[in-house]
Amino acid sequence: MPRAIWSGSISFGLVNIPVKLYSAVSRKNVRFNILDAETGTRVKQKRVNPDTGEDVPYDRQIKGYELGEGRYVTVSDEELASLDPVAGRTIDLQEFVLQSEIDPVFYDSAYYLAPDPVAKKAYALLVHAMEEADRVGVARFVMRTKQYLAAMRVRDGKLMLSTMVYADEVNAAEDIDGLEDIDDVELTDAELAMAEQLIDSLAQPFEPDKYEDNYRNQVLDLIDRKAAGEEIVVTAEGPAPEKVVDLMAALEASVAAAKEARKRHPSGAAAKTKSRSTKKPAKKVAAKKAAKKPAAKKAPAKKAS
Repeated sequence: MPRAIWSGSISFGLVNIPVKLYSAVSRKNVRFNILDAETGTRVKQKRVNPDTGEDVPYDRQIKGYELGEGRYVTVSDEELASLDPVAGRTIDLQEFVLQSEIDPVFYDSAYYLAPDPVAKKAYALLVHAMEEADRVGVARFVMRTKQYLAAMRVRDGKLMLSTMVYADEVNAAEDIDGLEDIDDVELTDAELAMAEQLIDSLAQPFEPDKYEDNYRNQVLDLIDRKAAGEEIVVTAEGPAPEKVVDLMAALEASVAAAKEARKRHPSGAAAKTKSRSTKKPAKKVAAKKAAKKPAAKKAPAKKAS
């Protein structure tokens, strides 16, 4: 069971709701130690002076910010501590915004907010009010001497807090090589239609449970087999895929493959039957499309003389 990593209260207006913060994600990376291949003992890292090769004891290690070309400004722990934000115990809600206004690139780590037993009613009230307003709270709070910007939102009837990166930490697209002239690329109607057909053929509701970390599973399986004494034979890598030159041919082949895969899927037949039963008559579809067209502007009425 996850343990609380922070406790405090949600604060907005004159309302305070005592809560505890729990990590919403448990990373499952496979971690390795570095061993000596000859003796099998674990290798430990040391901090050494590259000029002398000698170990630098802890009491001689200080922080330095590189200005360039080997020039540093040294900063003491006491100087940094004097700049630490005031260690408060509140998640201060600054404002409420639409969730669609926050680009996912700003989200960082996710946490659950669980209420203190005496604050469950206030917690539930805030959850329902935010759901009805369809808003996300933008907040600031301090945890472990660091101030965070965060977004508090409702997920499955519970409050979730996501720490956020700041605007100046997001790399601008125009600074990325290869993206500077994307807007100038010319596309034909046929290519767009085929690409849209491919997307439509692969359209499915998002079900996170059907996605697994295949690499991690393979690594753990390899470890189990080696621990059981199995001898592992490493096979050579397969040939690199050929570069596709004909974009339309690639799109058509992809659409055909996607349709064939959907036929083999257990839910494919049911989905096909459902789509047929829910398909609207051609006239109604045409009428609906026509209704979406903006009405012609009427000439202003003449004033009576």
